[in-house]
Amino acid sequence: MLSTTKQNLLYILLISIACIYYGCNTKYQQPDLHKVTFKPVWGIHFIEVKRRHSTGRSVDKYGYVVEPTWKMTFLSDDSASVYSPQKNGFATFKITNDHDSIFFVARTWLRAKKLTKDSAVFQVMDVGTNVIYLVRSTVYMTFYADDYIKNVLKTTPANLQKPDRQDTLFVKKMSAQANTHIDSVFAAREPVVLKSKSPYVTVEKVKVIGDEQNRYSTTDAYMYPEYNIKIKHAYTDFYYSFTIKVDDKGQMHFDKSLMPDIEKSYPQTMKAIMDGYLRAYLDITPGNTFGITHTSRITVNVYGSKKG
Repeated sequence: MLSTTKQNLLYILLISIACIYYGCNTKYQQPDLHKVTFKPVWGIHFIEVKRRHSTGRSVDKYGYVVEPTWKMTFLSDDSASVYSPQKNGFATFKITNDHDSIFFVARTWLRAKKLTKDSAVFQVMDVGTNVIYLVRSTVYMTFYADDYIKNVLKTTPANLQKPDRQDTLFVKKMSAQANTHIDSVFAAREPVVLKSKSPYVTVEKVKVIGDEQNRYSTTDAYMYPEYNIKIKHAYTDFYYSFTIKVDDKGQMHFDKSLMPDIEKSYPQTMKAIMDGYLRAYLDITPGNTFGITHTSRITVNVYGSKKG
């Protein structure tokens, strides 16, 4: 006669064997993870009022600013009308509804964190080749309904979209550091402005167009501002590409050559061109972020021609 303890152990062992046996012969069923439905908010016009990094700020240490630009109305669970800043109008996009409240719309993967008739919060998901990179999915979008902004908050989207105190204090701190230690340079949301003072010098800022290659983002226009500068009646024909740090006073400081294939002595020539031509013939307005002037980096492509 088996003791009660031994009977219990035998029972557990038989159950475990049965589970292993049937588990090996039964196809595993993936749990049905939650899919979001937009039905409660169909037809409500949402305006993005805030976009933040996971730090709670809209700007990071590199100067990258995430800005609220979306306007969106869910027409059904399968489609949404989304405002396109590039086209300055609304377009209808198909919604691909995935697992775990993740959906795809307007070329963007999002996760619904909150969805009510007054507001919505979406996490921007970094997805590549069917892989979700959670560690890089660190931006959050906050939307308010148009009616909620007007009739409850009694304000405007423009007021809600302004940088907050946390953003301003952070940029002031970074600016003070960059202006004191030039190697602490960061991108200016309003980049450096170069204007020619001579009929022999022309300046053109390289335009950034959002396309599939850059995920329809134009942030390079301020993160990596680039300028083509053409000089007539130069001492010789030349072309050089290099970066410059422009401080908060508008003074230029040579940074580095972008032409590693040429001789090492050429940076000295680039410095001479910067000092002899660019300083003399350009008006320079330093870059700023949220109205706070600070040191930032630019790229210049300088073309010299002996001809007029």
